[in-house]
Amino acid sequence: MLRVEDQVRKVAAFTGVLLMAAAEALAQEKQAGAARRIVVSIPDRKLAVMQEGKVVKVFSTAVGAPQSPSPTGSFKIVLALENPTWYGKGKVVPPGTNNPIGTRWLGLSLKGYGIHGTNAPQSIGHNVSHGCIRLRNHDVEELFRMVSEGDQVDLYGERTTETVELFGAPKPATAATLVASAAVTAEHQ
Repeated sequence: MLRVEDQVRKVAAFTGVLLMAAAEALAQEKQAGAARRIVVSIPDRKLAVMQEGKVVKVFSTAVGAPQSPSPTGSFKIVLALENPTWYGKGKVVPPGTNNPIGTRWLGLSLKGYGIHGTNAPQSIGHNVSHGCIRLRNHDVEELFRMVSEGDQVDLYGERTTETVELFGAPKPATAATLVASAAVTAEHQ
């Protein structure tokens, strides 16, 4: 009788271990499937964070200037750095208030391009970067907490059905916005 009870306990313990392993595997699979996607509309100068087809958050951005446009296409986040050092032509700027890439860097699978903060928050909403996607530092810090390496980033150079659904119809430019944009562009050249 004792032997049967021991066997029942062993089977119950083994079954419990199997159920726990299966639950953990399902949880990992669900977490892996919950990857986020970033959609950037270059003409709208907006970035949307998507999860499971729904918008989680929208941020205003600065994008590439006409002489240094932002790339278009699908990329992945391959590097996430807090308080990065900026390396430019013969110049190195350590983390801090003077750093042109701000407080966070999300490097893309296209070498040299990323989503980052800025030391020039007045540039947000304009086409003034060297091709990267800029956000205000507090916005890029929030984005940094939301995404992971491996997440997809889609950069659109033209409005599409998806970008119109995400960001709305384009607003006509006024003389005041054209003058302000030209002033910011001139300031950053």
